[in-house]
Amino acid sequence: MNFQSLSTNRLDLIRVTESHVNDFYTILSDSRVTQYYGIDPLTSLEEASQIIHSFDQTFSMKRGIRWGMIDRSTGRFIGTVGLNNWSPYAKKAELGFELHPDFWRRGYVSEAVQEVIRFSFKELALHRLGAVTFLENEASYRLLEKLRFTFEGVLRGYLYQSERSHDARMYGRLRTDVITPQVKIEETV
Repeated sequence: MNFQSLSTNRLDLIRVTESHVNDFYTILSDSRVTQYYGIDPLTSLEEASQIIHSFDQTFSMKRGIRWGMIDRSTGRFIGTVGLNNWSPYAKKAELGFELHPDFWRRGYVSEAVQEVIRFSFKELALHRLGAVTFLENEASYRLLEKLRFTFEGVLRGYLYQSERSHDARMYGRLRTDVITPQVKIEETV
């Protein structure tokens, strides 16, 4: 499968490459971003480069897809969105995203996620999308709820960050879920 770029009204969703390493590092070295990301803030460009390389590896093994979010109006790399733990056989994946704080609460994540949902169910023929958030990450779990993900429970000790385990909220959305007509979704992340 070739990498497929996507687009929304305000964003181009593209393959993340080494050309994005500086912007990606800026995002993931910010403790406000990594607080609920499952990693400590990055301390070097090399760490950012390794993560970008891992995106390519997981895609080539059909275990994940990660898109860079490019703001069309400025051409700026503002974050990533993607599928983790992708299983084409089991027709499922987990959704993940992060965004530069300058762009929080402007609807970018919901716009990108809605396009990834569409692509996942229509183009990849997935049956299930899951998402996991830290218990305290209200902005992310409220966004998932607005995007009609169902809260499925708490996974005890599921996430590990800062040398300790954390409980997580589990959300899911099925292709067969009945979705009422789309309403305007306000950004919470």
